[in-house]
Amino acid sequence: MGTLLEIKNIETYYDLIYAIRGASLSVEEGSITAILGNNGAGKSTILKTVMGLIEDQPDKGTIEFMGKHINGLDTDKIVRMGITLVPEGREVFEELTIRENLFMGAYTRNDKKRIDEDFDL
Repeated sequence: MGTLLEIKNIETYYDLIYAIRGASLSVEEGSITAILGNNGAGKSTILKTVMGLIEDQPDKGTIEFMGKHINGLDTDKIVRMGITLVPEGREVFEELTIRENLFMGAYTRNDKKRIDEDFDL
């Protein structure tokens, strides 16, 4: 098993506000990783930076997924690589079940058998 996600010393700004300074973390294959901190500590900003949701960020540092540099990639390309973000308590389809919402995250995939296998884990 190897490293899935490697974040090294990223710095992210919102206009002139320094939101993240020197954040680093590794996510190993088969592991469960949590980012903990107070409100305003930068947890969501780290995730948005990884997903490419904040334009031209990170300003410094590197983000690698499965050994590939993903800094500056468009969000749709990052999603197609296999990284997704499930927001807390909103931006989901309320009329769908949890499973159906998760299947929505597989909309870019065309390997139904593998999708089914992934859900059976």
